[in-house]
Amino acid sequence: MSKISDSIIIKGAKEHNLKNIDVEIPRNKLVVITGLSGSGKSSLAFDTIYAEGQRRYVESLSNYARQFLQQLQKPDVESIDYLPPSIAIDQKSTSRNPRSTVSTVTEIYDYLRLMFAHIGVPHCPNCGKPIMRQSASQIIEAVMAKADGKKILVLAPVIREKKGEYKHVFETVRKEGFSRTRVDGNIVHIDDSIDLEKNIKHTIEIVVDRITVSAEHKKRLAGSIETALQHGKGLSTIVFPDHEETFSEHFACTDCGINLAEITPRLFSFNAPMVLVRLVTAWEQNWSSLRI
Repeated sequence: MSKISDSIIIKGAKEHNLKNIDVEIPRNKLVVITGLSGSGKSSLAFDTIYAEGQRRYVESLSNYARQFLQQLQKPDVESIDYLPPSIAIDQKSTSRNPRSTVSTVTEIYDYLRLMFAHIGVPHCPNCGKPIMRQSASQIIEAVMAKADGKKILVLAPVIREKKGEYKHVFETVRKEGFSRTRVDGNIVHIDDSIDLEKNIKHTIEIVVDRITVSAEHKKRLAGSIETALQHGKGLSTIVFPDHEETFSEHFACTDCGINLAEITPRLFSFNAPMVLVRLVTAWEQNWSSLRI
């Protein structure tokens, strides 16, 4: 015999044509109720077990919520113990769509998508790191907290680990009024002769500002970070005295360069074409970053 906590215990069920029966139904199991027509199958499943589960749920709501719901009568049964929340699906109203499931028919799937969209944390499909999005003001506050009183470097990534000479990039940076760039980790003046090997991957970052972080310089810091985000297409690299960190305004992995869409309920729909498009796009971005 199963443990009492693992079963629904029904005693004295007399609803409709049930004759004061006692039954123990195991939980977390697929249970089939069979019998002749009129033997009380529906009376036990729908009019007793489901009706009591629904009634208990309504009673758990606040008085304000209950005034808008129909008051449910207790089924004719002595007691039902260890009854979990229950769902009843009428076979006559079940969708004929072959892709329908219990969750879609009962609309639980809609609530699950909403929950996942609000509490889900996106991760990079390549490296597995959590992907975070920060506004410009949040980035500024984070930098202020990490480097108060310290000198930092504000950079705007324009090329990240890509092959090429990029003479046009340096010319554009010069025309926009910047005097220095960091090329492959080395800071160079924009007027210097910069010759890059076209068959080697390079990283080019605009040096936006050198600044000592303090409350009196917060306005200047904010302007520099916003400029870096603008030229870095939502990315800004901050070089602290002991490390450097890349911040992003988008759902993007700063290490792999993979962009993800903002989490919405539609993103968790298995029947939405947009999901497949975004998966293919992420795969293509990942694949391009792995090409040699």
